[in-house]
Amino acid sequence: MAEHDRRALGRRLTELQVHGVVDPAVPGNPGRRGGAGPSDHRALSIDGTTVMVPVYNAIAGSSPYRLESAASGGLQVSDAATALAVETPPEPRFYALATAEGIPYRSIALLHGRDVLATTLLQTCIRFRDRRQSCQFCAIEQSLEDGRTLVRKTPEQVAEVAEAAVRLDGVRQLVLTTGTPNSDDRGARLMAETAAAVKSRVDLPIQAQCEPPDDPAWYGRMKDAGVDSLGMHLEVVEEEVRRRILPGKSELGLERYMEAFAAAVAVFGRGQVSTYLLAGLGDSAASLIAVSERLIALGVYPFVVPFVPIAGTPLEAHPAPSTDFMVAVYTAVGDRLRASDLRSEAMAAGCAKCGACSALSLFEATP
Repeated sequence: MAEHDRRALGRRLTELQVHGVVDPAVPGNPGRRGGAGPSDHRALSIDGTTVMVPVYNAIAGSSPYRLESAASGGLQVSDAATALAVETPPEPRFYALATAEGIPYRSIALLHGRDVLATTLLQTCIRFRDRRQSCQFCAIEQSLEDGRTLVRKTPEQVAEVAEAAVRLDGVRQLVLTTGTPNSDDRGARLMAETAAAVKSRVDLPIQAQCEPPDDPAWYGRMKDAGVDSLGMHLEVVEEEVRRRILPGKSELGLERYMEAFAAAVAVFGRGQVSTYLLAGLGDSAASLIAVSERLIALGVYPFVVPFVPIAGTPLEAHPAPSTDFMVAVYTAVGDRLRASDLRSEAMAAGCAKCGACSALSLFEATP
């Protein structure tokens, strides 16, 4: 696909991620509501690219786009003027299984995109219950309150599900996330223990995601345990926006993150460390692009994603960014990624490797 065509597809997918899709009962993996992201989405494949599109939140309810059956017998996303053929990845076969104790596998880990297994090891966070401290977009405990997941997944449980997901559904990577525990390692210990258990059963690339641990030795411990890439998420970058959106987490300032990124890249390697940047929460395009330049210079992949409000959070009514805003940021960051030869496809595992929550990879690619 030529670069022009890839960017045209990127704009089209951005439009769907910004506006969402009204979702009647259609077959395939239904996605999920609440929990640690991506939430209120379901996966759609368009022209061979799989994206996570909002379907269960307020913006989808007012979307001009509808997911429906096509006259040809397939599925399409349509508005008043156009119709676009889509596919929905099937519900994975491992969802039908349970542990010997009767715990459904889907309560332990979920399929993201088309071939990514993901789990939140600790479904609580030290900040979540106090909205004066919690990340204002976070819904991590919603799925726990609804009885759809476990408060803590053991390494053995995750390894059991990972083996089945690879064997039955062709899963190609595993993403480990966690709510932040009340410990100096910020969840790194959980990541290391789980990665070691998974790698003892199945050869599956793993990304771990946590806040920067106090002791940088944890980067080496995670890698030695089997973690292949690392995500530490800034989310927003301007100081005032960080204080407003991440009142507790913002105590770890931007420069502290930059120090952590440099230490992590020294262990995991250039292009194997990434960070989420949530566009649309108040950061200017110039700020997002400038911080992305700093990250790229460090060897960190800036995974720019349009903010999607989640029902039941303080930001559930916050507007999504415009398509034009996202395309402008994608274009600038994509050009810088290409110039620095920093590629999402070269990452061993992780959200940027999957790319379903963002159209950025379509803007980084060469013709």
